[in-house]
Formats: sequence, C-alpha cells, structure tokens
Amino acid sequence: MINSKKITAVFWVSLALVSVFIIWGAFFPSNVEYVLGLVDGFISESFGWFYLLSTTAFVLFALFLIFGPYGKIRLGKPDDRPEYSYFTWFAFLFTAGMGVGLVFYGVTEPVTHYYSPPSADPETAAAAEESMQYTLFHWGFHPWATYAVVALTLAYFKFRHRAPALISSAFSPLIGDRSKGGWGIAIDTLAVFATVFGIATSLGLGATQITAGLSYTFEGIPNTLTTNLIVILIVTILFLLSATTGINRGIRYLSWANIVLAVGLMLFVFILGSSVKMIDSFTTTMGNYLQNLPTMTFSMNAFTGDREFLDAWTLFYWAWWIGWSPFVGTFIARVSRGRTIREFVLGVTAVPVIFSAVWFSIFGIAGLEMDRAEGGVIHQLMNEMGNEVALFAFLESQPMAAVVVGVAVLLISSFFITSADSGTFVLGMLTTGGRLNPSMAVKVIWGIILAAIAAVLLWSGGLSALQMAMLIAAFPFAILMIFMCISLFKALKSEYDILQMEKKQREHDPEFREKQQKELKRMRKGFEETLPDAEDERES
Repeated sequence: MINSKKITAVFWVSLALVSVFIIWGAFFPSNVEYVLGLVDGFISESFGWFYLLSTTAFVLFALFLIFGPYGKIRLGKPDDRPEYSYFTWFAFLFTAGMGVGLVFYGVTEPVTHYYSPPSADPETAAAAEESMQYTLFHWGFHPWATYAVVALTLAYFKFRHRAPALISSAFSPLIGDRSKGGWGIAIDTLAVFATVFGIATSLGLGATQITAGLSYTFEGIPNTLTTNLIVILIVTILFLLSATTGINRGIRYLSWANIVLAVGLMLFVFILGSSVKMIDSFTTTMGNYLQNLPTMTFSMNAFTGDREFLDAWTLFYWAWWIGWSPFVGTFIARVSRGRTIREFVLGVTAVPVIFSAVWFSIFGIAGLEMDRAEGGVIHQLMNEMGNEVALFAFLESQPMAAVVVGVAVLLISSFFITSADSGTFVLGMLTTGGRLNPSMAVKVIWGIILAAIAAVLLWSGGLSALQMAMLIAAFPFAILMIFMCISLFKALKSEYDILQMEKKQREHDPEFREKQQKELKRMRKGFEETLPDAEDERES
C-alpha cells in the first residue's frame, strides 16, 4: 500500500499528465505521431541553436567548476568520505549514463556516418575519419557535462545543506520559499515529465535491439511490434523484481555485471580485430575531436542549408542528454556523497568520455572494416531491417557467433533492467519529497508507467516517435538547467565568501575576529534562510 503521507502533489500531477498521454497514444496513435512531428519540427527548426548553446554553456560551466576556486568544497560534511569505491561509482555512472546507447550505437553510428557524413564524400577514408570524429562528439564532453551540472547541483544542496533531493531545491537561492510551493511543484513535475520520456526512449531502444537480435539469430522469432511489446513486458517484470532489492544490492550488482560483460565483449572484439588500427583510431579520433570541438559545437549549417545531419543526430542527442539529465543527475547525486566538487566533475566527465572513445574506436572500426569487406552488408541490412540489427550483423561474423550474440543480448537486457530500475528509484525520489529510499509501491507504479510510455511511443511511430518525444520533453527542462547553474553559482559564491572570512578570522587580532564573526553570522543566516527544510536524517 502507498503511504499517503509520503506522497506529494508532484506525484499526483505527474501521474495524471502521463496517464493522459498513455490513453491518448493507446487510442489515437496516428494523431500522437502527427502532433509530435509538428512540435518536433518547430522546435528543431526554430530552437536548434538553443540546444547547441545550452549544452556548450554546460561544458564551460563544468570546466569552471574543475579549475575554479570552489573545487575543494566537499559534497557533504567536512569529514564525510565517499560511500562507494571508484569502481562501483564508475559502474553506476556507466550504467545509468548511457550503457544501452553505447551498445545500440557502437556499430550503427560510425557505419551510418560513413555513408552519410556531415561534409566529407561518402564511402571514403575522409568519411570514415569524420564518422568517428562526430560519433565521439555526440558521446563526449557535452552529454557528461550536462549530467554533471544537474548531479552536482542536487548533490551539493542535498549533502552540503541537507535539502530534499529534488530539482526544486536547487532553485532556493533564486526564489526562496517559493521553491516549496507552487513553483516547486511545477519545477519537479517538469523534471518528472522529462525523466519519464528520457527513460522511455532508452527502454524503447533497448526493446527494439533485443527483438532485432533475437529475430536475426533465431528465424522463428519475428521482428514486429508485438515482439517488442512482449520484450518490454518481460523486462518490466525483471526490473521490478530488481527494484525490490534496493540500490545497494540489485542496482549495484547489476552495474558490476554490466561493466564486466561490456569490457569482456569489447576485449573480445579488440583481440580478434585490427587491434593496432583501433589504437591508431583512438588517438586520431581524440585529436580530431579536441581540435575541431569548437567548430562542431557551434555549427548550425547556416550557410549550407543542409540540416538533415544536424536534426537527425546532433539535436536529437543534445535533447536526449538534457532529457536524461534529471534521471541520471539525481541518481549520480544519490551515490556521490563525500566527494569534492573537483573530484566529482572530473570523474563524471573525463572517465566516461575516455571509455566512450575506446568503445567506439573498437566497435566502430571493427564494424566499418567488416562492412567494407563484405560489400556494404551492414549498411544494407540497416536499410532493410533497421539500425538495431547492425550490432548483430557484425557479431554474427565473429568466432563463436552464437555465444557472442547471446552475451550481447544479455548485456543489453542487463542495461535495460538496470536503467529502468534506476529510473523507478529516481522517479520515486522526485515524487515523494526527495526521500532517498522511496517505497516499493511508488517504484512499481512508475515502473509500469515507464513500460506503458515506451510501448505507446513504439505503437505510435516506432523509433522516430521516441526521438520526437525526447526532443520535445527536453526543451523546457533545458531552460530550468540554465537557472540551476546560476543558482548553484550563487550558492557556491556565498559559501566561498563565508569560508574566506573564516580564514581571515584566524589571521587577525581578536577585535577584528569579533567584528567578522558578526558579519559571518549575518551572511550564514541569510544564506541558510534560502535553503529548503532538512528532510528526515534517518533517510540519509
């Protein structure tokens, strides 16, 4: 049973909104696809620049946090230390951040860009080089800086000042007590809405790839919508079972398993493939990426007029990362108590970017080589059967293909389950006043909602509907993120000024210290009055 005392207005408002969408999509799927297409086209054409500038601002803000004066501030009390080891922490980051996406796009994106590059001639060495460069661009600093901004803001207010683990808590320095009223409900509801569609997009991708892998490997299994829905149902049951074990068992053990399986599959492809060329690709791609990062970041194709690549890839990715940021950010914040700001931002940005570069260097090069050696077979299958078959078409050519394909399906399923499990956990936190351990009943409700949204979007228009919904849901949350950065900066500056005054007190005479102590108390009182009430310490 649900304890009504722990349910907030955000829960009921969010539940009502997503329920309306589910009913709309279930009974009028073609209308959903039509409306999503109209809104998606308007946003991408009129506000594509906003996505590009916003994500760029998040990257710059993350760099400031690393190299600025606030890097030594700890996310918690001065004597707090990290709850999880580096290995477990990075496993959480990898699993929650983009595990399903890496597996889905590991072969698909480099091959697609090879045949349709942004500017190079298709099917040339220049196209291969550009495909790797843009793939890393889409999975590099921009997504992880976006996650870092949200995660750090939540972790700072939660563990440094004992505020509820809610997006609205981050706005207290800007709007004061209104963050606990109607404005706070609106902010948290918007965060829930973006989170639901962000996770549903990944669940849809995972379901289509699992179905494609099973269908491609076993002739008796059709690659149809019905099979996708059956996969969603089975995985929903599995992740709800995982959700009963909590974060320190189910999610932790699955995250470890994901890392082991992913690294094992990656090493298998690396050892049997062109290892030297993969290493060369890693260094070349990193160099090209860093060298051309400003140009890629700000390019809107204003003079060429060709926006197909920009709309289909870059803008979709930027929207996906923004839409995923309340989910990933809340989850990362939950497992990051005790780390310093500098350690946190470096860990959330640098390590995943390097891993992504290694992953795509291995699977991208291996996929391109196999495609060219077989006369474009991967690209042909993608055109005929969908992008989700690319990985399995590649793995089928490897030794022990049946075993390797089985491992890939298991890895995708594990990522699928972990992401959904983490998603129900985060949605439970956001809709129960920021409680770190939401009830099982609330998590089950959100698990069913996530499965229903993914099913409705696939029913309404397949992967294109997933992408359109993601772009739309992310737009308003991107605006909130900008104000989150401003609010965090204001709070950090206030605390830093206080710490500097404390330092000066220790260096001057008693009379000076007495005057400064009064000023210090005044500043602290003003700062603390803007923060939300502390939640039950037992849940921390």
